[in-house]
Amino acid sequence: MSPLAKIQSALAKPFMPAVFFLSGVTYDTVTLTRIDRLQDNLVLMLYLALLGTLIVLTGRLGIEPPPDREQLASFSPFTRWVLASRPYYPMASQFLLGGLFSAYAIFYSRSTSFTGTAVFFGLLIALLMINEFLRDRLSNLRLLIGLYGVVSFAFFTFFLPVMTGYMNAVVFLVGAGLSVAVTLRVVQLIYRNNSDRSRHEAISVTVPTVAGIVLLVGFYFMNWIPPVPLSLKFGGMYHEIKRTGDRFELSFERQWYQVWKRSDTTYPSDTPIYCFTAVFAPVDLNTTIYHHWYFRPNGEKPFMHADRIPIKISGGREGGYRAYSVKQRLDPGDWRVDVESQDGRVIGRVSVQIVGPQETVPTLASISY
Repeated sequence: MSPLAKIQSALAKPFMPAVFFLSGVTYDTVTLTRIDRLQDNLVLMLYLALLGTLIVLTGRLGIEPPPDREQLASFSPFTRWVLASRPYYPMASQFLLGGLFSAYAIFYSRSTSFTGTAVFFGLLIALLMINEFLRDRLSNLRLLIGLYGVVSFAFFTFFLPVMTGYMNAVVFLVGAGLSVAVTLRVVQLIYRNNSDRSRHEAISVTVPTVAGIVLLVGFYFMNWIPPVPLSLKFGGMYHEIKRTGDRFELSFERQWYQVWKRSDTTYPSDTPIYCFTAVFAPVDLNTTIYHHWYFRPNGEKPFMHADRIPIKISGGREGGYRAYSVKQRLDPGDWRVDVESQDGRVIGRVSVQIVGPQETVPTLASISY
């Protein structure tokens, strides 16, 4: 058996998709560092370009076995290689889609909280899992174009804020428009001067994809898309905060055996309380976040708005931009602070329970951040 035949036989094993899936996710987890790292973004852009090229080739050439050797001999070496590779187009498309969805899942997970923003993240995870079973269907143009629209949309959603330094609805809509334009260009390259394809087919392939991107735009205005590239690196409630040089000393109540504790979870009502957060933002991104305080007297009632405090932040620090807000004389009950982006999407959440006045002097510990 030739080496090529051995490789083809190994790739055909039923457990290989799971092996590639786990190894790919592990590799992305280790190698993808910062969402504003130029090298990572260039790799993702290359994946998008290669995937678009494969979709065009799939649409124009199909995935049938290559012609016989006599027919191939009349073509250039590169053309012969392109034609001979046709049966492997679905496998290559699956690999590129898996790499993109895996990277997006990692980046978006850092900005996702257990609120409505988890909807889009859940969609990415679902597509990442489903992609492992799509190899036999990745010759279907409607499916390929639809998936390409999603990965383009997810890329431009965080890429434009990283590149421009602005994060608002206008930048988001420009990114959505670019994803539509790129997808339409791929469709145009498939159907232009292609006698094997009809105009009606081109419309039937394009309309669902554009409708899907419009639906995702609706997700944004319903705050269902995580506020990438912002992410909450750290957050907690504290008795006192002091800045020493480039570090913040955070004091909180802790007993000697509570070695795992890093902030207060219950707090006396007669003591000022500090909410400290560190929010990562890319280099050159200057924006405003909010500490949105909510209150409810008991678990049977919904949270009510109490205060919304703006904080200007600038990006670039690996551990996140550090800031805090302070409140005094809070009523007993459940309190939380939603750390929100300028457009109201939740970056993260810090919760605390306020109890009655404290009669004894607490034992305080501190951490440096």
